[in-house]
Amino acid sequence: MSVDAPYELLEALEPGIARVLAHNPSAFTYYGTQTYLIGEEEVAVVDPGPDLPEHIEALLRAIGDRRIAAIMCTHTHRDHSPAARPLADATGALIVGCAPLALESVGPRADAAFDGDYSPHRVLEDGEAIEVDGRAVTAVATPGHTSNHLCFAVGDALLTGDHVMGWSTTVVVPPDGDMAAYMASLDKLRQRHDRVFYPAHGPPVPNPQRYVRSLMIHRMQRENQILRLVAEQPRDVPDIVANAYPGLDSRLVAAAGGSVLAHLVDLEKRALVVREGETWSKAA
Repeated sequence: MSVDAPYELLEALEPGIARVLAHNPSAFTYYGTQTYLIGEEEVAVVDPGPDLPEHIEALLRAIGDRRIAAIMCTHTHRDHSPAARPLADATGALIVGCAPLALESVGPRADAAFDGDYSPHRVLEDGEAIEVDGRAVTAVATPGHTSNHLCFAVGDALLTGDHVMGWSTTVVVPPDGDMAAYMASLDKLRQRHDRVFYPAHGPPVPNPQRYVRSLMIHRMQRENQILRLVAEQPRDVPDIVANAYPGLDSRLVAAAGGSVLAHLVDLEKRALVVREGETWSKAA
């Protein structure tokens, strides 16, 4: 993707897969949310994005007079699903994909708050597919970033939502974010044979299996680092973040704390650390 981010324009990535970039850049969304259009004669709209009038208008222009087979959402964070309802109202298309999920406590970023208005016409289970323009679009359940997260397989391409991003590691924040589930979902993708990943944020990933292995190694290294730190002395999450992420952008400190907490909760379940109040120590 070019640095000058061509917002609100339809860009063809390969036959039958194109994208429109929403103008919602941030420290968490990179240049913004990429909405994908699958198909040519008819289309599915994947991750319609934030409810921004200019983005919805851009999607309607990109769709033109083509039939919309479905509006599909990977998960229900507010930078992914809110445009589904106005787009459905404008076109009559059905909303299909992840299950509804809305929590009161949503972690460190405003744009990641859950979309409480999301109401799908059909929820896809792992392995379920719909036909779009003669091709199957198949749901691949990938819980971890959120418990309701899906990826969508189109031939040998995989639309990965926020489970795998092309520019950064994924934020995993309890209570809904689950590090053990996230790692299991990464391993699930590692065992697939996709040619390319198309994330909701960041450039395409042309070597998916190698990239997924690198993400898993990164998380295992972070886990070992956290274990070393709490073995030195009991620590709370802010102390772990300060030592594990030196020089971290202040905008990302809360998100890093969420991921550290997700690691600690997983380690606690595996009886490798113990918690006393807000302080964590290595298990005896």
